Amino acid sequence: MSAVILESITKQYGAAPAAVSNVSFEVPSGTFTVLLGPSGCGKSTTLRMIAGLDTPTSGRILIGDRDVTQLPPAQRRISMVFQSYALFPHLSVRENILFGLKVRKEPARDYDRRLGYVAELLGLAQLLDRKPAQLSGGQQQRVALGRAVISEAPVCLMDEPLSNLDAQLRHEMRREIRGLQQKLGITMIYVTHDQTEAMSMADQVVLLQGGKVEQLDVPDRLYARPRTEFAARFIGTPPMNLMALAADGSRIAGCEIPFEQPVSPLARKLGVRPEHIRLTHMEGVPARVQGLEYFGADTIVVCTVGENTGITLRVPGHLQARVGESVRLAWPAEAEHLFDQSGLAIRAGS
Repeated sequence: MSAVILESITKQYGAAPAAVSNVSFEVPSGTFTVLLGPSGCGKSTTLRMIAGLDTPTSGRILIGDRDVTQLPPAQRRISMVFQSYALFPHLSVRENILFGLKVRKEPARDYDRRLGYVAELLGLAQLLDRKPAQLSGGQQQRVALGRAVISEAPVCLMDEPLSNLDAQLRHEMRREIRGLQQKLGITMIYVTHDQTEAMSMADQVVLLQGGKVEQLDVPDRLYARPRTEFAARFIGTPPMNLMALAADGSRIAGCEIPFEQPVSPLARKLGVRPEHIRLTHMEGVPARVQGLEYFGADTIVVCTVGENTGITLRVPGHLQARVGESVRLAWPAEAEHLFDQSGLAIRAGS
C-alpha cells in the first residue's frame, strides 16, 4: 500500500502565523491528488513535509502503514520532481536519470533494463547522450520525470513542474504526466496554483487557503458545489459571479426587480457561473455592458447589475454589442449558489 495520510499537520515558523494549520487529508493508493491554491497558501510547505524536507510542528504523516513524520527523505520511498528540474548541466541525460540509483548504490546490473524502460516510456531514447543545455524545456522536464520514475518509488511528489513551460507545452505535458501516473499506477501528489491543471488532471483536489483546507473534493463537485466563496471564485475561468443581495435578501443589491422565489434569509451573496447566464430581450434583471472580450469560439461579456460590477457571462460566437448598452440577464434557478455572511455556502433547505 502506498496511500499517504496527513493527520492534523501544523507548521509554525517562530511567532508568525502558521504556514500550515491543522491540515488533514488522505491520498488513496494509486491516485492523483493536486494541492491547489494561491501563492502563500501552504501547498508547497505541505508537500515539503510529506517529502521530509521540512518537519511538522505537530501532527503525523503516514506513507503506507509507516509513520514517516520524523524519517529523512531517503527512508520514505518517494521520488520528487522540482519546479527547476534540478538537472546536472555537466551530466548527460543518461547520467542524470541514473544519478539517484548510483547514489543509493542500487545494483548496477539493473541499470540498463530500467533506463531502457524509462527512456522508451518518455521518448528519451534518442537523447540519452545529450547534455541538458541541448534540450528543449519539455525535454528537460521529461528527464526530470525519468529520474523520478526510474527510482520505482510508489509515491511521486511534484512541485509546480510545468510553471517554466509555455502554454502549449504545458497542455501537452499535463496529458503526459497524467497518462504516466495511470500507466505506472503510482500515487502522485502534485502542487500547482493553476486551477486548469488541477481540474484536468486530478482524481481529487485539496484546495488550500491561508494554510487551511478550504475544500477537498473531486473536480466536478469542487466546480459544481463550492463550499465557500473562495472556492467559488478560485475555480472556473472566468470565475463564478458573486452578487451582493439587498439587506432583506429579496433582490440583488441596487436592482428593483425582486426574485420570483424567496431565497434563504441568511443569504448575503448570490453566485452564478458565467456559462449559466444568458442574454434576453424581456425577462431577467437589467444590466449594462462594461466591456467585451472576444476569444473566437465565444465572447466574454462584462456587465454591471445593480450595485455589482464585473459580472461576466459567456456568449457563443462574436457578440456585437456596445459598451454602455442596456441588456437583460437571466439564469435558471438551479444554477444559483447562495452564501452567508461568513462566506459559507447555504444548501437547499437551510
